Amino acid sequence: MNRGVSASQSPIPRSGRQSLPGIVQAISFIGHGIAQGVVRYDCPAMANTQDFNGKWALVTGASSGIGAALSRELASHGAKLILTARRKDRLDALGAELAAQGTETRVLVADLNDPAAPQQLYDDLEAAGIPVDILVNNAGLGQYGAFCASPAEQEISQVRVNCEAVVRLSRLFVPGMVERRRGWVLILASTASFQPVPYISTYAATKVFDRFFALGLAAEVARFGVKVTALCPGPTESEFFDVAHAAVFKARGMQATPDVARLAIAALARGRRTIVPNFSGRLTAFLVRFLPVGPVTRVVEKAARPKADSAS
Repeated sequence: MNRGVSASQSPIPRSGRQSLPGIVQAISFIGHGIAQGVVRYDCPAMANTQDFNGKWALVTGASSGIGAALSRELASHGAKLILTARRKDRLDALGAELAAQGTETRVLVADLNDPAAPQQLYDDLEAAGIPVDILVNNAGLGQYGAFCASPAEQEISQVRVNCEAVVRLSRLFVPGMVERRRGWVLILASTASFQPVPYISTYAATKVFDRFFALGLAAEVARFGVKVTALCPGPTESEFFDVAHAAVFKARGMQATPDVARLAIAALARGRRTIVPNFSGRLTAFLVRFLPVGPVTRVVEKAARPKADSAS
C-alpha cells in the first residue's frame, strides 16, 4: 500500500539545475515568518501530546518511511497502534519492535488501491471493539514520468490511494470522533501541493486535494473537539525516489523521517491545520503565492524533464 510514497517530495529539483535559488535566498527571511501557514483551533482542550496516551491510532502506509516514523512517534507518546499497509512482513517487524517497548499493537494488512479496503478495516476494528481516536492518512502512491507515456492504471491508482481512500477512511472514522467529542486526523499532503509539478502531475494534483480536504474538514469538525492537520513535507529520506523512479527530484539535505514525524505529531496535538516541517518547504509555499504560475511551472518542467525527452 505504501508503493511510491511514504513521504512526499519537493517540486524544486536538486541544486545546480535550472531553478529559483537566487529568489529563494533573497527573500528567505521574509518567507520564514509568513510561510508558516498556521491556523490554530480556538479550543485549548487536548492541546498536547499527552492526550494521545492510551488512545488507538490507525496509521496507513505504516510499513516504511514517514508512516513507520509516525507510528514510532505516536507510540512514544503512549498511543496504541493499528498498523496497516500491504507488506505484512514489515508490519510484523514494526509491530514487534513497538510491542517490545510496551506499546499495544495490532497489524491489519490492506491494500488501499482496493476500494473495499477502508470498509474492511473499519468493520474489523468495529468487531474488535476498538475506537479509533487518531487517524493517520499516510498511505500514498507516486510515479515520475511523462503523463502520456505512463500506464493509465498507475495514474488512476494514485487517485484511488491518495484521494479516494483518504475520503473513505475519514468518512468512516471521523463521525465516531465527532460523537465522542475528541479526535485527531493527520493527512499527508506535500510541498508539491502548492503548485503544478510536471512529470508528477497526477501525484501533485492529488496532494492539492489532500491539503484542501484537510483544511475544509478541519473547519467543519473543530467545534466538536476534532483536530485535522495537513502534513506537507518536502524532500524526505524514504523509498519514494526509488519506487517512483523520481531521482530527478532528490535534493541535498533531505529531512530525516523521525524529524518529520516529531514535528507532525506536535502540530497535530496543538491543532495546527497545516504543517510544513522544513524551512525550504515553507519558503516554497510562500514564494508561489506571488510568483506567476506559468513561468514557475515552465522552469520546473525544463528541470524535471526526463532525459530521453530533453532534446525535444
